[in-house]
Amino acid sequence: MSSSNEKQLNNLKYGVEDNPALVTKIILGFQHIFAAFGGIIVVPLVIAGALKFDTDTSMSLISASILSAGIATIIQARGIGKVGARVACIMGTDFTFVSPSISVGSVLGLPGIIGATILGSFLEIILSYFIKPLMKIFPPLVTGTVVSLIGLTLLPVSIDWAAGGVGSADYGSLTNVSIAMVVMMITLLLNRYGKGMLSSASVLIGMAVGYIICIPLGKVDFSSVTQANFIAIPQIFQYGVTFDLKALIAFLPGYFVATIGTVGCLKAIGEVSDVDMADKRVGSGVLADGVGSMLGGLVGAFPNTSFSQNVGLIPLTKVASKHVAIMAGILLVILGLFPQFAALINGIPQPVLGGVGIVMFGTVAAAGIKTLSRVEINDRNLLIIATSIGLGLGVTFRPEFISQLPEGLQMIFSSGISTGTIVALLLNIILIEDKNEKNNKELDREAM
Repeated sequence: MSSSNEKQLNNLKYGVEDNPALVTKIILGFQHIFAAFGGIIVVPLVIAGALKFDTDTSMSLISASILSAGIATIIQARGIGKVGARVACIMGTDFTFVSPSISVGSVLGLPGIIGATILGSFLEIILSYFIKPLMKIFPPLVTGTVVSLIGLTLLPVSIDWAAGGVGSADYGSLTNVSIAMVVMMITLLLNRYGKGMLSSASVLIGMAVGYIICIPLGKVDFSSVTQANFIAIPQIFQYGVTFDLKALIAFLPGYFVATIGTVGCLKAIGEVSDVDMADKRVGSGVLADGVGSMLGGLVGAFPNTSFSQNVGLIPLTKVASKHVAIMAGILLVILGLFPQFAALINGIPQPVLGGVGIVMFGTVAAAGIKTLSRVEINDRNLLIIATSIGLGLGVTFRPEFISQLPEGLQMIFSSGISTGTIVALLLNIILIEDKNEKNNKELDREAM
């Protein structure tokens, strides 16, 4: 499909293959980074805190995580040979790997985590060659449900951000909520009525205005900027590496969940970018996941996977260019080498992130609903959608629901996205269509 057709069908300002001017790419690239940065650095922060690593080790983990996220993003968006889906997909480490990392690290330390990260990546690399049978069980009914769940399960996160962040002393204060609403309104108004770059960079502009508002209110802490090193070059196996079978087994469920999540995320990107995410292209994206995770381990970081929160930027800003994602990857690599700049971005107040997050994640949910609107809502399909969304949101809102399950099952179902995806996949196979439903589907296809 040509880039002009993509833009025409989706009303995109920049299609997947469009290459904006350098300054435009940098601005839009930073927009992606701002949306993903908190997620990229919070995982190493949580793991380092749980395992009581010293300050130098913690900062090295953060820098390595940012650097590896940048490298993985470039590989995914640009593509190298058969590796990479070549779409606007931002990569980074994920909470899926927090629990196994802590359990392995408590016994084998950081070298054990690095070893499990590298060995486990081979599972995802192998799975990438079996995407064709997986893709047969991802019809619009399933992908639409998954895309909706991506947005719906992330909305509570954005609400927590808007309130000031979980555990903050002023959670839900009028100041925090007001800042979030101001940022949200600026983003909405610029996106709807702005022209050119004002509309495309509406999220970035909204966050920048919110950042400036927060400075005189004392909500921006610059201490981490002054304390960070000016430059940091991660070294391969800086802290050593330990390959252990028990550590590998702990990581395998996380990699399986990451594979499912990446397939769903790439399908979602295809939906909002109007790109045909065929089996081969999705397989290349999962392969990039595995390769990116392996490289993450080599530079002393954690596994990398696709970032679902960045999917919302595409329909919101009408920018689906892979070249923007490549630029975001380049900027992440630079930030990984210069911790002070990374610390500056990390200082974005939570209410500012919440203001844009509500819009972005809500947009993703709406994109999923749009996909489901093209599916015949018969009794069978209604049951699949209802049960998948019900369990996905249920686990998200009440995570203690699975607290008594074995650790392996907890890892698989700890994410509402993975829970809903697995349920949708299984029900789509188990609940067989009757003849009338199949006939109606054929009529719908002919009508289209």
